[in-house]
Amino acid sequence: MNDRRNQPYHIPFHLTYLFKVYLAGVVAFTLFRLIQFIAESGRIPTVPEGERFLIFLRAFWIGFRFDTVILAYILLVPFVALSLFYAFRMKKFWPYRWVNGFVLFFFVAGMAVYAVDIPWFHQFHSRLNHAVFQWTGDGGFIFRMIVQEPRYFWTAIPLTLLATILIIVGKRIFRSSILDKFPGRSGPSGWKGWMKFILFHGVFFSLMFIGGRGRLAQKSPIRVGTAFFSSYAFPNQLGLNPVFTLTQSMMEASREKNRPVALMDPEEALSLTREYLHIPAQDSPGNPLARWIIPAEAPEIRPNVVLVLMESMTTAKMGRYGNQAWLTPHLDSLASRGWAFDSIFTAGIHTHNGVYSTLFSYPALFEQHQLKQVNMLKYHGLPAVLKEHGYQTAYFTTHDDQFDNIGGFLSNNGVDRIISQQDFPPQEVLSTLGVPDDFLFRFSVPLLDEMAATGKPFLAVFMTASDHGPYVIPEYFHPRSSRIREQAVEYADWSIGRFMEICARKEWFRNTLFVFIADHGAPLEAVYDMPLNYHHTPLVFYGPDILEGSRTYSCLGGQIDVFPTLMGMLKLPYLNKTLGVDLLLHERPYIYFCADNKYGVLDDKFFLVVRKSGGESLYRHPARDPADYLNEYPEKADEMKRYAAAQMQAAQWMIINRKTGI
Repeated sequence: MNDRRNQPYHIPFHLTYLFKVYLAGVVAFTLFRLIQFIAESGRIPTVPEGERFLIFLRAFWIGFRFDTVILAYILLVPFVALSLFYAFRMKKFWPYRWVNGFVLFFFVAGMAVYAVDIPWFHQFHSRLNHAVFQWTGDGGFIFRMIVQEPRYFWTAIPLTLLATILIIVGKRIFRSSILDKFPGRSGPSGWKGWMKFILFHGVFFSLMFIGGRGRLAQKSPIRVGTAFFSSYAFPNQLGLNPVFTLTQSMMEASREKNRPVALMDPEEALSLTREYLHIPAQDSPGNPLARWIIPAEAPEIRPNVVLVLMESMTTAKMGRYGNQAWLTPHLDSLASRGWAFDSIFTAGIHTHNGVYSTLFSYPALFEQHQLKQVNMLKYHGLPAVLKEHGYQTAYFTTHDDQFDNIGGFLSNNGVDRIISQQDFPPQEVLSTLGVPDDFLFRFSVPLLDEMAATGKPFLAVFMTASDHGPYVIPEYFHPRSSRIREQAVEYADWSIGRFMEICARKEWFRNTLFVFIADHGAPLEAVYDMPLNYHHTPLVFYGPDILEGSRTYSCLGGQIDVFPTLMGMLKLPYLNKTLGVDLLLHERPYIYFCADNKYGVLDDKFFLVVRKSGGESLYRHPARDPADYLNEYPEKADEMKRYAAAQMQAAQWMIINRKTGI
C-alpha cells in the first residue's frame, strides 16, 4: 500500500485549497466591482480622459487590496481548523465539509452585501455603512419598496449567478484539493516533517496577515482613507469594499465612546456656539442655548403656514439653477414670485434628517436617528411653538406614518393630527410609497378647509414622495421627458402647481404663508464624495398677501434655520432653544451638514469634508475643482471645522442633557 507518510513532504492540500478559494473570492468581488463600474458609468466622465485609464486601474488595484483584507479574515478560521486537522490527521470527512460550508456561506454573504451596496451607492453615493440598520424596524416597508423599484433589485441577477457559480466552483475545489487527497492519511511525521509543517504554515499565515492588514510599510492597517488616492470622488469610492465599510462602521457604532458625537469639549463647544449664533447673556438658567426672540412689532394677523417638504428636490433639478430640461416650471415660478433663498443646504441625506431638522432646527449627527430614540425627547420646535400661539397642527404623508417612526415622534412633539396611508382609499395607494403627490394634496384640501373654518390658524406640513422610487406616474399626467426619473420630477412639480391652483381659490389662501424645501437632494453630479446636489435645496416662502414683493437671498443657511426664519416672518415671540438662526437678521459664515459617516462645511468659496473614518479634504466648490487644497489653506480648514464641530457638539450636549424641550 502506498503510504503518503513515506513520500517526500508536499505542500499541504488544505493550503492549496485555501489559495484556490481565495482566488475564487477575488474574482467574484472584482466582477461585482466591474458591475458597479458599469452601473455608474455616468460618473466616469468626472475623471479627465487623459487620466482616466490609470486612475481607474489604480482604483481596481486598491479594490483588490480591500477584497484581500476581507477574504483573509474569512479564511482565518478555516486556516486554523484545517491546519489542526492536517497536523492530527483527521480521518473523518464531516469536519472538512463543515469548513467548506463555512467558507461558502461567508463568501456568498459577502457577495450579497456587495449586491445591496450597488443600489445603495447609486442612491447615496456612499458605500454601505451602519446607517443601513436605521431601517431594520421598517423591513417590510423597505422590502416592498425594493420589489416595486426594479433599479433596487436587478443586482439579484448577478448575485444569483455568481453565488451559484461560486458554490459549484467551491465544491469542486474542495473535492479536488481535499477529499480526493485523503487528508486523513497526510500530516507531518518526524522532526523534519514538523519543521516543514511549521515553515509552510508560517509562510502562509504571514501572507494572510499581510493580506489582512492591507499594507506593509505603514504602522496602521488599511483604512477607508487609503482608498482616497485621487482628486476624483467616484474612483476613490470604487476602490472600497462594502463588506469592509459596513463592518468598520458597525464596529465604530458599537463602541460606547463613538455613539454620541465627540468632536470637542462640550463646554468649549457651547461657548463657541453661543458666539456663532449671536446668543446674548443667558436668558434661561440651565439652558445655554435658550434665548428669547421678541419681534420689534406685533403681528396684525396670525397667518396659516403650509410647509411642503419635497422629496429629493435638489436645486440641480430646477431651471432657476441651470437645469435646461424644464422640469420644474411651477416651482421656478413660485421662487420668482416669492422670497427665494438660493444658498440653503439640507442637514442630511435621509428623509428623517429633513423632517427633524426643518421642524426642530437641530442638525443631523452622523448616523444618529433621533426620531427612533427609545426615550423620545420633547422638542420646542415649530409645531410646539405655534401651538403655544393657538395654532392647529397637522402632518400629511403619502405612505405609512410609522416608517422612520415619524408619526410617533411628531405626535410626541406638537403635531395634533397625522394623515397617512391608512386614511386614504385603498384603490388610490399605488405603491409602497402610498398615494401619488397630487392625490395627497387634493385629499388634504377639505381638511385644510375644516381647520380654517374653526377660526384658528393652522400649521400643515406635507411630505411628498413621488420623486422617489418606485416611480409611479399617474396615467392622467403627460410628461415631456422620456426618462422615468425626469418624469417623476415633472409630476412632482405639476402636483405642486395644481395644489397651489386649488388653494388660490380658497378664502384662507390670502392668509397663508407657503414654504417649500426639500427633505434632501439627490446625487446627480458627484464631484466630491459628499455630492453637494444631495444637500443644496431650494427654499421658497410664498404668500403674495403676506410677504411684500419678490426677493432673492444669497446668504448661507440650512434646514436648521427654517423654523427661526419663519417665526421672524410671522413676527411671533418665542423661546429659541435650537441651533437655528433667523436668516433675515443673521448671516452665517458657513453652513454644515452630515452624510452618515462624514460631515461637510461650506462657504461661498470652499467646501471642507471631514470623514469620520479619517481624512479631510478642502475643495474649491464653485468651479467644481476636485483638487484638495487642505495643505494650502490649513487655517481656513481649521476655522471651518471648528464652526461645525462646535455646533454639532452643542446639539449633542442639548440632546444628552434633555434640554431640547420646554
